[in-house]
Amino acid sequence: MHITVIGAGAWGTALAIAAAGAHTVRLWARDAQQAARLQAQRVNARYLPGVPLPAALVCDGGDAAALAPTLAHTDLVVIATPMAGLRAWLQWLAAALPAAGRATTPVVWLCKGFERPQEDAAVGLLGHEIAAHVAPALRVGVLSGPSFAQEVAAGLPTALVAASLDAAVREALVAAFHGPTLRIYANDDIVGVEVGGAVKNVMAIATGLCDGLRLGHNARAALITRGLAEMTRLGLALGARADTFMGLSGLGDLVLTATGDLSRNRQVGLLLAQGMTLAQAVDSLGHVAEGVYSARTVARRAATLGVRMPITDAVVALLDGALQPREAVAWLMGRDPVAE
Repeated sequence: MHITVIGAGAWGTALAIAAAGAHTVRLWARDAQQAARLQAQRVNARYLPGVPLPAALVCDGGDAAALAPTLAHTDLVVIATPMAGLRAWLQWLAAALPAAGRATTPVVWLCKGFERPQEDAAVGLLGHEIAAHVAPALRVGVLSGPSFAQEVAAGLPTALVAASLDAAVREALVAAFHGPTLRIYANDDIVGVEVGGAVKNVMAIATGLCDGLRLGHNARAALITRGLAEMTRLGLALGARADTFMGLSGLGDLVLTATGDLSRNRQVGLLLAQGMTLAQAVDSLGHVAEGVYSARTVARRAATLGVRMPITDAVVALLDGALQPREAVAWLMGRDPVAE
């Protein structure tokens, strides 16, 4: 199989490394100079320092036009950019793949979250909703689940979910990435898988805040459990299945992102608890923390559907500076009692 991974950040690089042992993989960087360094130095020093790139992995880069000739030989396209870049790549691939004679090539993405609302939209969209708007003819899906890039790149055991309404896309993802260290489960509930991937980042900020304030394990367990309830309520309102949220892309990804110190979103909460401003916390990470950008969009989407998401609302108030860390906790604890 010939796989093209667009985006040479930590996660794109990690998956390219994982697949390179069994397939022909091209890792495409937006910056041609960065791609040349990767190809020459055989390491992604910025995002995965110390992890060697397999000799079989080809690193290339440049603008989208420079990528076009590669598509004629590509069996699977993986978009490994932040959510902000997904729309543009889907639009471009919708035209470029048919032009390359590869109209049925599956296109999947790794990014998690809701897109920021466009000028003509009241709410932000999930990845599959973006695809339906700008590239309805593409065969699309998402690869999600509890995964830190560093551990995948190191060959540590990981289980992921390949989600799509198209069985051929699910099968392509399993064929591309299932192996000795990666176990890929197929799921046709792309709505539930994407909601889980989006909301868990917001909950990780809340849990990081809780741990940074040293509120204890009881509080952490409560936040994760009630966070799962919020995630499920939103998913059901959008048409997802409840059982999806008890799987890898729901509970699994939530637990990992909320409790694992490799989680950038958890780190944001920890840093805010230490007294940093949001700008200072984000700058100190050096990487994108999607929860920072998607929290407001999650809250807005929930409000339009009449879904209660108090933890999300508290995170938004915290990020906006309307509440200080301890005030956010006091607000959550002081709400009127409700049935579970």
